Amino acid sequence: MRPSDTILPPPVQEILARQGIEKFYPPQAEALPKVFAKKNIVLAVPTAAGKSLVAYLAIIHRLCAEGGKALYVVPLRALAREKYEDLQAFEPLGLKVGISTGDLDESDTRLNKFDIIVCTSEKADSLLRHGLTWVDKVRVLVIDEIHLIHDPTRGPTLEVIISRFKALNPKTQIIALSATIKNAVELSDWLGAELIQSDWRPVTLHEGVYFKHVIRFDDGSKKPVAGDAKQALDVLVEYALRDGGQSLVFVNNRKSTVSVAQRLASLIEPTISAEDNKRLKTLISTMRKSQGELVAPDESLSLCIEHGVAFHHAGLDNSQRRSVEQGFKDRMIKCIVATPTLAAGVNLPARTVIIRDLWRYDMNFGMVPLPILEYKQQAGRAGRPRYDSVGEAITIAKDSDQADTIFSNYVLADTEPIFSKLGTQPAMRMHLLAAISTGFVKDFDGIIKFIHSTFYAYQADQLTIEQEVRNALDFLQENGFVEKVRSGFIPTAFGTRTTALYVDPLSALRLKNALECLHTREAGALGFLHAVCSTPDLRSLYMRGTDAWVEEKLDYVAGELLADVPQQGSPEYEWFLSDLKTAFLLNDWIEEVPLDSLVSKYNVWPGDVHTVLEVAEWLLHALREFARMYEFSAVTSIADVITRVQHGCKEELLNLVTLKGIGRVRARALYNAGFPTVNSLRGIPEERLAKIKGVGKAVAVNIKKQLGEDDGKGNVVLKARRA
Repeated sequence: MRPSDTILPPPVQEILARQGIEKFYPPQAEALPKVFAKKNIVLAVPTAAGKSLVAYLAIIHRLCAEGGKALYVVPLRALAREKYEDLQAFEPLGLKVGISTGDLDESDTRLNKFDIIVCTSEKADSLLRHGLTWVDKVRVLVIDEIHLIHDPTRGPTLEVIISRFKALNPKTQIIALSATIKNAVELSDWLGAELIQSDWRPVTLHEGVYFKHVIRFDDGSKKPVAGDAKQALDVLVEYALRDGGQSLVFVNNRKSTVSVAQRLASLIEPTISAEDNKRLKTLISTMRKSQGELVAPDESLSLCIEHGVAFHHAGLDNSQRRSVEQGFKDRMIKCIVATPTLAAGVNLPARTVIIRDLWRYDMNFGMVPLPILEYKQQAGRAGRPRYDSVGEAITIAKDSDQADTIFSNYVLADTEPIFSKLGTQPAMRMHLLAAISTGFVKDFDGIIKFIHSTFYAYQADQLTIEQEVRNALDFLQENGFVEKVRSGFIPTAFGTRTTALYVDPLSALRLKNALECLHTREAGALGFLHAVCSTPDLRSLYMRGTDAWVEEKLDYVAGELLADVPQQGSPEYEWFLSDLKTAFLLNDWIEEVPLDSLVSKYNVWPGDVHTVLEVAEWLLHALREFARMYEFSAVTSIADVITRVQHGCKEELLNLVTLKGIGRVRARALYNAGFPTVNSLRGIPEERLAKIKGVGKAVAVNIKKQLGEDDGKGNVVLKARRA
């Protein structure tokens, strides 16, 4: 089927033609007539088989014909950016595309002006909690990666979004996109959707197992692999590099991504052309400029990239990950060594995928086998459309018995069925409170009806459902989130605010308890930081064998904390120390300890630090909002801590960092140069400010503009002052 064979209007066909789309893939051709007929669909096909385009065209067709809005929901921010950029290609049709992945404590009214909104599942849920005014205008709801309903963290939110949309706007067309899953029929039945399921790929995928210089593939063929390298992985990377190929290597932990990439550098460097060498150096320079403070891991990544290889994991900061991904897309980086998180992220195919590790560590069970679905996601990255006719995904066996086991358990195996995770108490209490607080449900019968509209109800028996609901309701009642009245349930002010702030009710309870401790204790920044670190919404750092210093410092700071210290030796005590270690990291940050030192002291990566900072800032905001209700005298102190976390600065710099473009490094430079406040900068010549290390002319000009002054000669720019 060609675009011209469909009901798509000529302007849409022209946009597709400019993208080189002359013919639809078979799964697309099967799905599009159903999509244009406004039917709900589940499209379960392999990676790179064109799922996203079907969703885009569903949106374009419906909105161009009827108006209204579309919501495109993705699991990750990186994916949101990718889909947003893809959809912008259709803006010439008169459709405005917006993206929203940020603040969860606001309705984001700016989204009213957009026709297509791309957002994360958490943001979509937050919008519904804040009384989404345009829910009746949503003509198409796209759920990308719907198989993540199986994920314990994201799954329940995804499930609730769909259930609420089905209730609030039954006419919304649901387009669910998924990898191939075993129980796709069950999923499509729940959605009232038609299932389009296919194993078709634009690039043929051969899955195989390597043992003793031979790859045994799933089509029965065998391929000998020559190579002098001693390690099997090195032999396979050499094999993948032939004829300009690229490879993705998947390992099971961050440490291995670095060590393997460093080892492969000498192997890959000879394949880098002089032109690519120059481009790689430019890429490194761009990456460094886009970062704030440089840390030691940056150097190891830069050295790897210089040799045409890179490592990739969640501990890298955003600029590092984007640079690695772009370098690979531009074919400068020949090999990426990554953890499995890359397989579920942005579109990044390679000719060859090498899966070294089929086991990973679980803190509860030790080493556990990789789920088949995750293996298939990794394998599915093999084969670049428009570049390769065949992609190869290769695992490594240590002996013939293991080779047979891998072949039967992974290569030839079906993916596991997916199961709802809404039945867990953390998910149940959070989403039940939201449903009650927003008036979506009002009594027990309404709650049961709501739960019965979820995927969870398709997989659990009636008695289990009612018991889990009652347990969650008991928690919410006993802790003051909801009240039982004759007509059913009503939210308290505490419950309503908890829902709006988008925090786990247990987190809200712990923050409230911390504020109540202020009646008998005085707390500084560390006390507030420890309070947010003690919530389930912030994943604390692990205690390692070298972290005895945390317990030693506890004796000195116990009086500053807004919680009692648990009994030594108890499980609660170990968690308490983990929370305290995380609070110490945050406290070091706001005391202006360099990022490099934090990475070394806490044995973390820059991305880990930024994740902790982001979540802590959100929870501190929640703490401040609860303080407005329960301990108003603490509001200003908490607000100061929020600003310090945002900028990583001591209290004495709070005034200076109110200037745009002035972070902690420049603020400290200004302070040390004798300018402790914004007012102290008034009347100072621009040239003098520019000479301060780290400031420069451009920043000095910017400061003067914000002060309403020109070049420091006393001529006031009235327009700027009014602004």
